[in-house]
Amino acid sequence: MGSFKCYLGDTVLLKAEGSNEAWVGIICEFIEEDDGDKAANFMWFSTEKEIRNKEKKRQDFYPNELYISPSWDINPLAAINGTARIMSLQQFLKNYPNGKVPRKSPEYGKIFICRRGCNTRTATYTDEFIWEDVYRGKDDLSALVDLVKKGTKATRRRRAPKEDSPERDYAPGDEDEDETRRGLRTPRKARSQENATPSKRRSVSTSVTPSRRKVVVRKQLDFTPLATRVLSPNHHQSSPYQIARSQLHVASVPTTLPCREAEFSLVYSHLEAAITDGVGSCIYISGTPGTGKTATVREVVSRLDEAVKSDELDDFIFVEINGMKITDPHQSYSLLWEALKDQRVSPAQALDLLEREFNNPSPRRVPCVVLMDELDQLVTKNQGVMYNFFNWPGLRHSRLIVLAVANTMDLPERTLSNKISSRLGLTRITFPGYNHEQLMRIVQSRLDCVPGNIVEPDAIQFASRKVAAVSGDARRALDICRRAVELAELESREPDSVPPTPSKHAKDTGGGKENTSEKTPNKKSGGARGRVTIETIRRAINEATSNPLQLYLRALPFAPRLFLSALVSRTQRSGLAESTYGDVLEEMQRLLKLARGGDCRPLALLERGPELSKTVQGASGFGPSSSSQARSKYDARAAVRPAGIGRAAVDLAGAGIINLEAHKAERPSKIRLAVGTEEVRMAFRDDPEIKPLGIIL
Repeated sequence: MGSFKCYLGDTVLLKAEGSNEAWVGIICEFIEEDDGDKAANFMWFSTEKEIRNKEKKRQDFYPNELYISPSWDINPLAAINGTARIMSLQQFLKNYPNGKVPRKSPEYGKIFICRRGCNTRTATYTDEFIWEDVYRGKDDLSALVDLVKKGTKATRRRRAPKEDSPERDYAPGDEDEDETRRGLRTPRKARSQENATPSKRRSVSTSVTPSRRKVVVRKQLDFTPLATRVLSPNHHQSSPYQIARSQLHVASVPTTLPCREAEFSLVYSHLEAAITDGVGSCIYISGTPGTGKTATVREVVSRLDEAVKSDELDDFIFVEINGMKITDPHQSYSLLWEALKDQRVSPAQALDLLEREFNNPSPRRVPCVVLMDELDQLVTKNQGVMYNFFNWPGLRHSRLIVLAVANTMDLPERTLSNKISSRLGLTRITFPGYNHEQLMRIVQSRLDCVPGNIVEPDAIQFASRKVAAVSGDARRALDICRRAVELAELESREPDSVPPTPSKHAKDTGGGKENTSEKTPNKKSGGARGRVTIETIRRAINEATSNPLQLYLRALPFAPRLFLSALVSRTQRSGLAESTYGDVLEEMQRLLKLARGGDCRPLALLERGPELSKTVQGASGFGPSSSSQARSKYDARAAVRPAGIGRAAVDLAGAGIINLEAHKAERPSKIRLAVGTEEVRMAFRDDPEIKPLGIIL
């Protein structure tokens, strides 16, 4: 562009890498950043493409028309790409009667029309004005700011409250609402026929990147809601059991998160500071499953969103990427780009666009908070996905905030390379497992609104102590209490007197004794019919530990149980869901070596191949030359035959307990657990052969 001078109050163009939009702003203040670079605070003009509310967008805009918006941003002076001219529609038509600036004109692409102010998020417009009357230079800046502020009813870019969102399918009282609920009509299709032409709804927009590659951007798919059944008027008259079951469900969202106040404050303060300062950040959150990591982050984001709505915080974008819900870790690029630009592209195209987006200064960029849940599922062979997501927040203009959630505290050091783990920084928050007192508070907080006091405090304490002794998983405690409520509800529906069976009746009649079955209290309920007691909790725990999977695991021979225990230990120690058959054998050797004071001769046989299966004799796992003292030292738990371990792995794969590559027990074969680790822990926690080895904690 050559050299030019800019003054306070001038309208300038800024560089727009990879975008066809015109980035135009008014210089409102010159500042010097911490690193000494010169920068300026800009008040932005916006195009009609940036208006989020498609329903309220005006259709009378001109190709080069801009709206002065209540959006402010700081960008370096190096981003300024030239000067621009803003004029009223009357002045533009006077200078260019045909409504277009000639391509050969030196002012082509630098002249714009402005006749309204607009908040691009809420699509609220000011009254139409003549630009030359409202702004002539820097002396009119404060008046222009007041005009836009009052006309758009927002001082910053804010998200509209959910109840006022224009994206809802139908309004209350809509004539077509009853038909829609019965599944007879698609609401979005009906709306598109009223307010937009079908061609616009089905159109596919394209944009050309600086590399001249055409990127096809597809519109977001509209989904037809499923038909809903009509509930009876008596449905809402719920019993205490129904209310308790609903509140104790793991999917129920509580109003507050007890026992996580300290962690909530840490996450909130870090996120609020990063959004306010407009800088990128990485926060690593770790803890065992069921300790409230994801729920706490979602609650923090919800509170921050409330602060945005009340005009106390800058706007931000939130996107959640769950490693368990995507088939390929590279799909996370597409999800992030769709959250930023509302465009659906392939992972390769999204990576190219994200690289360009975060490596260049961008006016009007809104901070983006990314929750990366189940982080261990996003680890790839070359670790490229992790590297990019942890590297982008460190770029100067990215404004990307990454919340990485994993079940292992040392996952970055064990799994990721140094160049990736170093980018996580020092912001790490650990969620410890719940103790029995905290689990009691969590369960009791869910039951505070339940009438009738159907759950005894001793029962809650008993369930909390049982779960805290195993894992400290709040979800497990809620599931057990919920099942106990179901059992109590079934008992409450039973008749007061149970007719005796013929055998009992005959016995009582023959003996001349009175049948006392009607007078005997219900033993299952511990004498309190319809209430959740300790006995009810015990029955619920027995059901949870006596399901078909638990029975199958407990009935396994020693070799499969030892193999599963080593696999769980390997998964927990490495933080990776997938291992190799050789890694599990090494883990087994390490565990037995620790359990036997450093002597691992029985496991050494595993490394010498199946040809030794015939030579492994005796309960000790040694050959005939073994001394009687050695045999007495290594009891039957050390009898690990190498051929038996391989067969055990294949049998477990056939039963669906593990996933074994090609169903072959070879050292490079990939292997992973196909059931929950909690199921294995519960099955083997009291195993007389596994528990003494210290494998399952």
